[in-house]
Amino acid sequence: MKEKTKLIEDVIDDFFDELDQRGYGQNTKWCYKKICRSILAWCCKNEIAEFNESAANRYCDENINGHICNSSESLHYKKTLRVARMLMCLNKGEDFEFRAPRIEYEFKTIINDHIAGYLSYCTNIKGLSKTTVEGRRLATFRLDKYLSEQVMELGDVDVEALEAFFSSAYCTKASRHSYKTIIKELYRYLYDNGVLDKDYSTLVLKEPKAHLGTKVPSTYTEDEIKRMINAVGRSSAKGKRDYLVMLLAAEYGWRASDITSFRLDQIDWERNTISMVQYKTGVPVEFPLLASVGNAIIDYLKHGRPAGGCDVLIVNHENTHKGKKLESPTIHSIVSKAMSTANIANWKDKRHGPHSLRHSLATNMLKQNVAIPIISTILGHQSTETTKTYIGVDIPKLRLCSLPVPELKSSHFQIKKEATV
Repeated sequence: MKEKTKLIEDVIDDFFDELDQRGYGQNTKWCYKKICRSILAWCCKNEIAEFNESAANRYCDENINGHICNSSESLHYKKTLRVARMLMCLNKGEDFEFRAPRIEYEFKTIINDHIAGYLSYCTNIKGLSKTTVEGRRLATFRLDKYLSEQVMELGDVDVEALEAFFSSAYCTKASRHSYKTIIKELYRYLYDNGVLDKDYSTLVLKEPKAHLGTKVPSTYTEDEIKRMINAVGRSSAKGKRDYLVMLLAAEYGWRASDITSFRLDQIDWERNTISMVQYKTGVPVEFPLLASVGNAIIDYLKHGRPAGGCDVLIVNHENTHKGKKLESPTIHSIVSKAMSTANIANWKDKRHGPHSLRHSLATNMLKQNVAIPIISTILGHQSTETTKTYIGVDIPKLRLCSLPVPELKSSHFQIKKEATV
């Protein structure tokens, strides 16, 4: 049975119910109501009953001359686009997206006919996360754009043409290795599904291993992290959830994907351990169940978590998506909000998501003389080489490695020195 189409009037009613549930301010709701009245009038004029993505894009194009997020646009443009995208998401029965798209994917080569199948293969057969699949969409889009500029199709390439793409502005030095893996996979998929009569994946040369130079990670002191955790108010149900999120990110160094996938059956209450397989690497890890974390879990389950929903522990509290699994950007927002509330100095100028707390955990353990193999085990790194990147931020230990500059007693040096006096 086909699901009944939701009328724009009903979507707008649901929209303002959702804003009330999320505690939006009166000024924001007043501004959004004005935009909704304009959208409703436009829909009536154009006899549009369902506000789907096509209608949302058309409305924005006709009223603000665009439907892509652009930081240089006016505040009116951004708010109108935001409301249109929020209504579109509700119409589809989805949560509000984290941000409006910055890129519109319009494929111009034969990839256009097969991109949906390829991304579906990545999602359903390979089991890749939503974020990883979006990365593949972007890499494929950039290849499509490069080929269309060169007036080429997928089957027109050779080794030199592919290497030219990987050396072009569409592929940065940092993304070169991953893009080669993605394009190789794309060509193999197209060959296996009979789209191409030749396996062009063999033309993608293996990228030689090279150190790209290590960026010094953003870190926070133990005192700053304590202030962040204590800044989270625990009087509300959502506050109890956010407090638990902060503990998992700060005490264990968990990635956002592991926090959103955390399940109750991963806890062994008798042994006081948490066992899990890391979402990103597939590496199994075990953590001691800290008293602070255990108490936060119990408090959230008893007094905060909505009943039912997904089988994960930490869930959405918003009205229309209550009990559903959180997206990783929400974890980032929770950590950022805690930093802001705690008045952490210059946090906006540094990395300020859960990964920065992961870096901080490793750095602070290093300062306490914890051995690198132990830090590597806690973080679930597959190689201690990854963990060694954190040595670069421990300045006191680097100073211990410095050697004194010997006094120069060369007669030649003395002559030069006297000549310059």
